[in-house]
Amino acid sequence: QLNAFTNFCISHHPLDYRILLMDEDQDRIYVGSKDHILSLNINNISQDPLSIFWPASGIKVEECKMAGKDPTHGCGNFVRVIQSFNRTHLYVCGSGAFSPVCTYINRGRRSEVRVFIHSSRAFCGFERSAVTCISILQEQVFKIDSKCESGKGRCSFNPNVNTVSVMINEELFSGMYIDFMGTDAAIFRSLTKRNAVRTDQHNSKWLSEPIFVDAHLIPDGTDPNDAKVYFFFKERLTDNSGSTKQIHSMIARICPNDTGGQRSLVNKWTTFLKARLVCSVMDEDGTETYFDELEDVFLLETDNPRTTLVYGIFTTSSSVFKGSAVCVYHLSEIQTVFNGPFAHREGPSHQLIPYQGRIPYPRPGTCPGGAFTPTMQTTKEFPDDVVTFIRNHPLMFNPIYPINKKPLIIRTGTDYKYTKIAVDQVNAADGRYHVLFLGTDQGTVQKVVVLPTNSSTSGELILEELEVFQVCLTPSFIPPTCQQLYVSSDEGITQVSLHRCHIYGTACADCCLARDPYCAWDGNSCSRFYPTGKRRSRRQDVRHGNPMTQCRGFNLKAYRNAAEVIQYGVKNNTTFLECTPKSPQASIKWLLQKDNDRRKEVKLNDRIMSTEQGLLIRSVQDADRGLYHCIATENSFKQTIAKINFKVLDSDMVAFMTDKWSPWTWASSVRALQFHPKDFIGAFSHSEMQMINQYCKDSRQQGQRGEESQKMRGDYGKLKALINSRKSRNRRNQLPGS
Repeated sequence: QLNAFTNFCISHHPLDYRILLMDEDQDRIYVGSKDHILSLNINNISQDPLSIFWPASGIKVEECKMAGKDPTHGCGNFVRVIQSFNRTHLYVCGSGAFSPVCTYINRGRRSEVRVFIHSSRAFCGFERSAVTCISILQEQVFKIDSKCESGKGRCSFNPNVNTVSVMINEELFSGMYIDFMGTDAAIFRSLTKRNAVRTDQHNSKWLSEPIFVDAHLIPDGTDPNDAKVYFFFKERLTDNSGSTKQIHSMIARICPNDTGGQRSLVNKWTTFLKARLVCSVMDEDGTETYFDELEDVFLLETDNPRTTLVYGIFTTSSSVFKGSAVCVYHLSEIQTVFNGPFAHREGPSHQLIPYQGRIPYPRPGTCPGGAFTPTMQTTKEFPDDVVTFIRNHPLMFNPIYPINKKPLIIRTGTDYKYTKIAVDQVNAADGRYHVLFLGTDQGTVQKVVVLPTNSSTSGELILEELEVFQVCLTPSFIPPTCQQLYVSSDEGITQVSLHRCHIYGTACADCCLARDPYCAWDGNSCSRFYPTGKRRSRRQDVRHGNPMTQCRGFNLKAYRNAAEVIQYGVKNNTTFLECTPKSPQASIKWLLQKDNDRRKEVKLNDRIMSTEQGLLIRSVQDADRGLYHCIATENSFKQTIAKINFKVLDSDMVAFMTDKWSPWTWASSVRALQFHPKDFIGAFSHSEMQMINQYCKDSRQQGQRGEESQKMRGDYGKLKALINSRKSRNRRNQLPGS
C-alpha cells in the first residue's frame, strides 16, 4: 500500500522525524529530526522541500559520548520544539547532544521585482514604441536568522524524554526535564519579558516523575484573561500505603499571565492545579480496570469552546492485562472538575478526602484580571492564604471520567497497541460523523468511524487499515482544509488522503457497505462525497450501510455473483482458497457444491479452517474437490465474492511430472518402468492431463525457489501402480492405436 502514499525522507538512515508544526497560512509543514529542520509543502510533501542542517557542535558531541550517552540516539541535535514566534519567524529548540540549544528561523517569503522593456510596436496587442512588464517573484525563505542560545528550560536534555510546548504572545510554555540527569521535571515559562516562572521544584505533590504528552491553550469563558494552558501527562504517584508507586494519567493547568507569588512561591506558579484523567472499564463485580498510561491527545474544536472534545489514547501498565483504549471527554466536564472540591490527605493512612475547610478568596486556580478577579491585575496581588493553599493542595478530589464513563474503543488481546490519534469531523448525507485515525506501534493506521447507536452509547466501525511504516508512529496532524493525514516515524514522513474511495470497488453495494462518510456512490463509481452536491443519484448510508435501499436501480443483483476461477491442489498437501471481503465487518461463510448438487456449508475442523483471508485446507483429499462459494454477509445483504472450482491432483503424478530432470533422463525413467509412452499418457483422461499441464504452467509462473524448487523425486513403484490401476478405467480416453 506504500505506493498509494506520498513519502519523504532525507536519508536512508532513521532520523527520528517528528511533525511539530502545521502552518496553513504558508502551506508548510515543519518537521524536526536529528540534525535537521525541514519545511515541506502541505499539498505534496515531496515537492519543494526545504532543509536546514543544524548539528550539535563537535565539542558537545564528544562530551556527550564521554558522559556515556548513546552516540546514535543521544549525541546529536534532535529537534523537539518548533513554534511560530511571529508571522515571519519560528522558534526552534534541539537537544544539542545533551546540551539544549534554541534559535530563530526566518520562514517568510522574499520578493524579487524584475522589469522587462520591450521595443516592439505590436506587443500584447498595444501599438506602442515600448512596453514595460513588471514581474514580482516570491521565493520561500527558510534559514537560521540568529545565533544559538541556551535551551535550558525550553527543551529536555535527553531526546528520548518528551518535550511539549505552546507559544502564546511570544512566550514559550514548556513541559520538560530541565537538568542533565533528568530528575528535575518542570512546567516552565520562558522567552518572556516578564519573570520566568516554573512549577515548585522537587515537590511530588505537583509533579512526580512525569512523562509529558501534550499542551494546549484553551479558553475558559469569554474573557481572554481566563484562558488557561492545559498540560497532559502521566506520572508515578505513591498509593495510600506509601510504598507502591502507580502510574496515573493527569491534566494540569496554569494561567498564562501568572507571574508567581509576592512572598511565597516566588517565580513559581500560583495557579497550578491538576486532576486525574480516568479511562477504565467496569467489571461485573463493580471493580474498575484502568488503562493507566496516556499516550496521545487530540482536541476536536467546535464553534463553542465549551463543547470541545478531548480524545485520548490510553494503554495498560499491567503485565497481565494488556490493551489500549480511546476515551473521549467533554471540555465542560474537565472544567467542572477543576471547579470542584480539592483533595486533602488526612489521618494515619493519608487517605485522600475532599477538603472540608474554608476555601480562600479568590478561589485557588483563578486567573488575575479575569471575570472573577477584575480588580487583581497580577498574581502578586493574591493574598498569602491563596498562595499557601495552592502549594499544599494542587490536586482536585474528583477524577475526570470520559463520556458515558467508559471507553469509546477498546482493544485487548491484539499484537499492537494504539500510540497516536487524529480526528476529523465529516458531514455526510445522514449526519455528522467523527472519523478517527489511530496510529499503532506496528506502523499501521486504522481509520475508524464513530456511529451513534442510541442516546447513551456509541459504536465504532473500522473502515480500513493502512500499513504506513514498519516502525512506531510519532505525531499525526490533520489540517481541515486540505483533507490530508500526515504521519511521521523514525523513517520519514508520509502523506495520505483522508478519502480513498476507489478502494471500495466499482459496485454501488460495495460503496454503500463501506459506510465511509467521505465516500458515496455517484451512479458510476464510489467517489468523494460533497454535502453541498445537488446530484440526486448520490447514494450514501453511513449509519446503517443498507445497499438494498440505497442501490435500487443500479443493477444490484449483478454484483452478487463473482466470476468463477479454477484452482489446483495436490493430494495430501496444503492449499489455500483466497477470499478477502472489502469490508472488515462482513461475516464469511463457505459453501461447497459437487457435480451440480445443492450447495452445502463447509464443515470447519482442525483440517479445514476459515481465516480472515480465506479457507485453509490441510492434507487435501479427493473429497475436497468441487465448486467453493465464498459468501459475505453484512447488514443482511449477501453477495458471492469468490467462486473457486477446486480440482485435486495426485501427489505422486505431480511430483514425477514436475521433476527437474532433463527430458532424456525423464524419458529413460519412463522406459525403465517398462511402459510404452502411449500407456503412460493413456493412463489419464484428457481433462486430467489438462489439469496437470495447467498446474505445471502455474508453478513455473510463480517462479518457485528455495524449498519449492526442490521437488521430491517421483516414486517409481507408486507411479507404476498408479498407471496400472488407471489402465482399465481410462480405456475410452486413450489415443487411437494404443
